[in-house]
Amino acid sequence: MTTLPFSFGMNEFTTQPWSFEEDVTRYCELGVDAIEICEAKLDQNRIEEQMRLVKDSGLTVSAVQPAVRTFFGSAMVPEPGATEARVGRLTRSLKTLAPHVPGSVFVTNTGAPPKGNMRRTMDETVRYLRDLCPLAEDLGVSLSLEPLNPTSVNTESAIWTIEQAMDIIDGVGHSAMGLCLDYWNIWQQKDVCAAIRAAGSKINVLQVSDWRTPYSAADRLIPGDGCIPLHEMLHATWDAGFRGACTVEIFSSGVPDSLYDRDLSEVIRFCREGLDQAWTSAS
Repeated sequence: MTTLPFSFGMNEFTTQPWSFEEDVTRYCELGVDAIEICEAKLDQNRIEEQMRLVKDSGLTVSAVQPAVRTFFGSAMVPEPGATEARVGRLTRSLKTLAPHVPGSVFVTNTGAPPKGNMRRTMDETVRYLRDLCPLAEDLGVSLSLEPLNPTSVNTESAIWTIEQAMDIIDGVGHSAMGLCLDYWNIWQQKDVCAAIRAAGSKINVLQVSDWRTPYSAADRLIPGDGCIPLHEMLHATWDAGFRGACTVEIFSSGVPDSLYDRDLSEVIRFCREGLDQAWTSAS
């Protein structure tokens, strides 16, 4: 069987029950190539030590999920409430972590639009990202904007399609600004594969899981166990020119059959097998 041509990555949310140290150790043991670091798992008093552990492990840091990654309010990360304070937290994350992860990408999103004002939220997101891009460039990293699933609109995001994200990215107009493709979020949009190909070189993060009608906002499946057309979308992403890590990002909270209750080492192995199979043939 032809295997997935992308390097194989794991987002730390996928192994939520493990500690940061367990993530690094187990990922290496299981043949994972890249780690997407979730700042929420870091000990702010031991960041130097923890980042040294990643460096010594040989894992590539494909992306970073800052503890506060939206400019406006977020149900997942509600504090701080004020937008300027949130921008400040994201700026601090960049300054703290970027020196340890050269060449990596920091994922952002708009947050929930105040009073449903999506236009204002998108316009101000452009302004904040314009301010942050030169800092990211100076620090040797880049930024990525992630459109979320419609289930997250008005709680986490003002945008839910690739085209909406690209409007913001084009408005920012900086080489340090790219697009985060999370298949779970965008697979249902119209002509998704054409939109992926059109995004082209702007894609700088790829996150993968699978879909069923969710029990909660955090209900994702192992790739290949749901109904996302992974074969077509993976090939569209390759055609677009993306050559980074294909990173599994699974949330599994508030569901009766949570993947977090399973052997997480097996979950990782099944993810790799599912992606290899998806690349080779359509479901």
